[in-house]
Amino acid sequence: MEKSIIITKANGMKEVFDKQKLFHSLRNSGAGNDIVNDIVGHISNEITDGMTTSDIYKHAFDLLRSHSMPVAVKYSLRRAIGELGPDGFPFEKLVARIFNTWGYETVTDQMVMGSCVEHEIDIVAWRGNELAMVEAKFHNEFGMKSDLKVVLYVKARYDDLSRKVFNFGNKERRLSEKYIFTNTKFTEKAIEYSSCQDLRLVGWNYPLSGNLHDIITQYRLQPITSLSLLSGKNKKELINRNILVCSDLMNDTKVLEDIGIKKAQIQRIISEANIIINSGK
Repeated sequence: MEKSIIITKANGMKEVFDKQKLFHSLRNSGAGNDIVNDIVGHISNEITDGMTTSDIYKHAFDLLRSHSMPVAVKYSLRRAIGELGPDGFPFEKLVARIFNTWGYETVTDQMVMGSCVEHEIDIVAWRGNELAMVEAKFHNEFGMKSDLKVVLYVKARYDDLSRKVFNFGNKERRLSEKYIFTNTKFTEKAIEYSSCQDLRLVGWNYPLSGNLHDIITQYRLQPITSLSLLSGKNKKELINRNILVCSDLMNDTKVLEDIGIKKAQIQRIISEANIIINSGK
């Protein structure tokens, strides 16, 4: 009988290392069974008590990258979005960028007066006669889900706002599209309730088509946290300068010099960004 190995999660909690979790996360990235079994076997032989989930991920990513960079990028994307934290403001900006690609104008972090009380709305988006409001639920822990309580709370807020007329983009509009975006998942009850309440949910793998992963890949909105050649400090500095996705660097490479990255390294970073951007082709 194999000895149980205790690993440390990002929140400091301990849990038993589960090979199957690693296996499924690698398979979901598109890696073949032979590659997955090789990586799981390799990591299982080297893992020790106290190792962090971040260490395991980095090791798996390096091994996967040696087999297929596009598959490694897909494997790393969910974690890269998680690294936009610890607060949810960069995630809100990422969701706003999604609406921009859909042809909307957007503002974030708005206080909006409903029929009864004022509400803080993460993203307001408008185009033509449409007005969308978006709740962005960001979780640092991938296992956390947005449940029925979250959906009921957000629905009540939208009900209060639905009776009002708003002026965004110098035009009067009524609330027409109501969204909740999350970087993780929704519970079945949350999905069931929302499906009959005209509330649109977008999560990491929900809906089956047009989920967060699909959208980011389709519109090439991979966050800069996907870049392995940037330090954590570099990533924070870029996000603070509103450089949020890898494609932003294609239009402004000078910003890398501005944060102290040497010219010899910049070309390597741009090359990696190109690979990541084009990984979904």
